[in-house]
Amino acid sequence: MVELGIGDQAPYFDLPRDGGGRVRLIDFAGKPLVLFFYPKDDTTACTAESVSFTALAADFEKAGAAILGMSPDPVRSHDKFVKKHALSIPLAADEEKVAAEAYGVWRQKSMYGRTFMGVVRSTFLIGADGKIVKIWDKVKVAGHAEDVLAAVKEL
Repeated sequence: MVELGIGDQAPYFDLPRDGGGRVRLIDFAGKPLVLFFYPKDDTTACTAESVSFTALAADFEKAGAAILGMSPDPVRSHDKFVKKHALSIPLAADEEKVAAEAYGVWRQKSMYGRTFMGVVRSTFLIGADGKIVKIWDKVKVAGHAEDVLAAVKEL
């Protein structure tokens, strides 16, 4: 398992995104990027997290940062999720889990005594230079988007 740290170069990605087209790390060069990994579209916590980031999207933009959500769900699932919850943030489809593995968020999890592989809810603040500035691991959704915004404002 990859373990990234503060100051490490953010792993490159080039993935399909909601609405068609592709999204690449290089698309955000020169400005901070909030990259949040979540397990599954349209589940309670993932919806709350995505809605929270959407609600603060203008504040992130004012602070000069972009936001990108990423999960293993396919583009068509992202499209439905975006439409259903009026999300304004782009969502990358990491179906092969290449980015999730590169960022070290594809890990063994357990629920109800069962172990399985899945995305551990995590957020990376990537600086304008492409290096990791801050990492939130095993994120609790309540207040998370606000915490991330505060960190962006400190850059």
